[in-house]
Amino acid sequence: MDGKTKKAIREIVGEENFTDELVELVPYGYDASDHEHRPEAVAWPTQTEQVSRILLLANEHRFPVTPRGAGTGLSGGAVPMYGGLILDMCKMNRILDLRIEDRQVIVEPGVVYGDLERVLASHGYFFPPDPASSSVCTIGGNVATNAGGIRGAKYGTTRDYVLGLQVVLPNGRIIRTGSACIKSSSGLDLTRLFVGSEGILGVITEITLKINPKPLSTKVGLAFFSSLKEAVQSVMEIMRCGVIPSALELIDENSIRLLREEGGMDLPPSLAMILIETDGYTDTDTWFQMEKIMKVLKRNKAIQFQIGRSPEEANELWRIRKSIGSLAARLRPHNVSEDVTVPISKTLDLIQGISYIVQSHGLPFVIFGHAGDGNLHPRIMYDRSDPEQAKRLQKAVEAIFKLTCDLGGTLTGEHGIGLAKAPFFHLEHGPAEREWMLKIKRLFDPNGILNPGKMGLEK
Repeated sequence: MDGKTKKAIREIVGEENFTDELVELVPYGYDASDHEHRPEAVAWPTQTEQVSRILLLANEHRFPVTPRGAGTGLSGGAVPMYGGLILDMCKMNRILDLRIEDRQVIVEPGVVYGDLERVLASHGYFFPPDPASSSVCTIGGNVATNAGGIRGAKYGTTRDYVLGLQVVLPNGRIIRTGSACIKSSSGLDLTRLFVGSEGILGVITEITLKINPKPLSTKVGLAFFSSLKEAVQSVMEIMRCGVIPSALELIDENSIRLLREEGGMDLPPSLAMILIETDGYTDTDTWFQMEKIMKVLKRNKAIQFQIGRSPEEANELWRIRKSIGSLAARLRPHNVSEDVTVPISKTLDLIQGISYIVQSHGLPFVIFGHAGDGNLHPRIMYDRSDPEQAKRLQKAVEAIFKLTCDLGGTLTGEHGIGLAKAPFFHLEHGPAEREWMLKIKRLFDPNGILNPGKMGLEK
């Protein structure tokens, strides 16, 4: 990017919304993944027309543009691998309209998930997808990656709630997709094409979301098992017992050992643990669900079961699950957290396979995740400064991806492909499928300016 181009961008967004100062560029060179590359400049647009003018300029002068939310992504999706301009959408952060009677909210992409939840809760509603980074991640980033979370088994992922979008195409043209109706069968579904597209087809500047009445009652339980097989069998039986829990989390023996030894938690020695949450609109309803699940756990020889009898006790049970990541980070300076997903019936094969693979490469690891939809998070710890450890890590990750795809699974349940999984894209998607994805990318972005390098879809 030359001085003339930078000047033009400054004129579009204003001096206060542009920088090419090194000290301000450095934080934009990475996200929550292991990937990094510094941009040449950063712009903070405040309205759709500014985004349109910037993309028109980029298309004419052929400089890359990488849209960015909060930078919490774990796959390198917001890392500008070819430099160019970072388009930080954080200042487009208004809740434009809340339509309770229509079960809709219209937001700009920079709205933080947690902020939206607080506004909706005051009206008795919520936006069900619940990413782990909910306190800081943005709705635009959630849409771009089709983010999921702990409620996926019952409530689905982001794409299930996006009714319509306003998108700026790489040539600067502004389009609207979808409908203001809860359901529509009109035309090709362009909205779903953009959801999960990781910013390679257009820049989202407005989002219409479907919202749900917020459950008034929840119950949380924690079950321990003397074998992984019994825990996984419990998961499968729970998912067909007529009750769909709002959360069903599976935690492996390494995680339990970590919680006991590093976290000082008083947990029984066990080889697997399940956290269950039920929700509903009355205590009677949530207790009925939990009791039905408890019968399944007893049939599968749960050695101990704890239940949160109060909100404080429930929060303490959730604290156990949410402490795993931070405790694991103590084991080595760096870590990689994947989100491989398989059909629920293949969960045991996946966990056992991952354990064998990582153990054979001599790296510490934990496995936990959303067992109710087959989405697991193997987290592998290593020291990036040690080339030999980094090499072993890459071999382990590649083997995990191959195992997942061999089991009929997917490389990513909620984090996106980005840079991290791009080299392995062919394991899941055949030549014809990849060819058509590339054709779609070229159709929307013939000059390859938008978030280049992601998904391995290069010209």
